[in-house]
Amino acid sequence: MTSNTLPDLPGWDVSTPPARPPHPAFLAVYLLLGIAFGIVLTRSEVLSWFRIQEMFRFQSIRMYGIIGSAIATAAASIALIKAVGAKSVAGNAIQIPPKPLGRGISYAAGGTIFGLGWALTGACPGPLFALIGNGVSVMIVAVLSALVGTATYSWLRPRLPH
Repeated sequence: MTSNTLPDLPGWDVSTPPARPPHPAFLAVYLLLGIAFGIVLTRSEVLSWFRIQEMFRFQSIRMYGIIGSAIATAAASIALIKAVGAKSVAGNAIQIPPKPLGRGISYAAGGTIFGLGWALTGACPGPLFALIGNGVSVMIVAVLSALVGTATYSWLRPRLPH
């Protein structure tokens, strides 16, 4: 039984120190962008449990369109990052290691667990804090559950077949 640290895990290259540390002003920018993103999620009703239930009941294409546009945006962004050789704020080259599919069992299991949690809570994990900010205090339980799940996975990860 071994305990892995981040540098030992695939995809974590910490051998090269950042060219320069990020400026503290970036934290304020990130905070403002997060608030703006939360407002967009709220106004577009992506946070609505009703919209999420519509999606899981196949009653509306709205959420599938939003998710599809997010996938297309992410794919185009990754292609652009690779094409221009973009660097991080710290000046390091951005490297996106390939993910081996294997038999896909781990992706199917993880996706099933993720989908069940999403369906049971009526919320995707991403906007949980925006839901709390909107006054849906019951989502504190979902955040705490996500933290427990993350801690459990970090404990189990060295024992799982990867």
